[in-house]
Amino acid sequence: MTEAFPTFMNAKQVAEYLDLNEKKVYALANDGLLPATKVTGKWLFPRAMLDKWLLESCHHGALTDRLLIAGSDDPLLQMVVGEMANKLGSTALVGYTSTGTRQGLAMLSKGHVDMCAIHWGHAEEAALRHPALIQQYAGHKNWVLIHAFERQQGLVVAHDIAECVNNRSILPQELLASRWRWAMRQEGAGSMRALSEWLHNHACTLEMLNQVDVCNSERELASCIARGQADVGCASQSTAGEFGLGFIPLCTEAFELVLPRNIYFRTLQQQLLQLLSEPDIQAKGDQLGGYNFARTGRQVWSGK
Repeated sequence: MTEAFPTFMNAKQVAEYLDLNEKKVYALANDGLLPATKVTGKWLFPRAMLDKWLLESCHHGALTDRLLIAGSDDPLLQMVVGEMANKLGSTALVGYTSTGTRQGLAMLSKGHVDMCAIHWGHAEEAALRHPALIQQYAGHKNWVLIHAFERQQGLVVAHDIAECVNNRSILPQELLASRWRWAMRQEGAGSMRALSEWLHNHACTLEMLNQVDVCNSERELASCIARGQADVGCASQSTAGEFGLGFIPLCTEAFELVLPRNIYFRTLQQQLLQLLSEPDIQAKGDQLGGYNFARTGRQVWSGK
């Protein structure tokens, strides 16, 4: 009976609970495949999470009517999730919360969400950067990485500032002056990584900017600029297009989706990937601006 086992079990108890060899328990824990923590210096296994892990291992998972997404923010992905939720009604739970790349991966690692959206630098370096980032999180050996699209990342600004840059009366690096008010993203967001790299190329740091607000999504950042509360921030071209703001491109980045291999073929996950490949969805992306769908849906990495 489960009552005979404590809420947090050691490896020997887990071996008995799961009818496994104790060495196998350690191997699964070290590979990040068993839900466990080592915060006390030794492996501890929460019984409730083990039960959930067992259910998720059955028939491609028990929670087939749920798709929760965290991580990086994107207007087109928000649009797709909204369309799915509207069509599904009360038959399934589909949700998307903008947490930034790193927090999203941490949530995926702990089993709180089913998918994480990430972007972490220039597209030409994504094949190395994204796996290197993912492998910092427990459970990554059971993950796959799916390419959603490429998109333009840069500076979102009011239209009068964008016109000055286009007319070359202002250089982009002049926006680093203290008179310009910056809206920032939270720590761990891919946009902050892109901004930090651009600043580094101009011998500047984040601390040198006139920071007036911290925004937890690209939409919140764009809204801050549209309302006149800030002058400039780092986000995607599609976010600028959604709010009718100016945009100064800095780089092309790969926007990709991380999800556990054992739930990859669930209906909701496949519906999401299929929608991203639909011509009408991609046409909406073209209207927002900055997207490239040439490799949409392609698996680009596996933890195996």
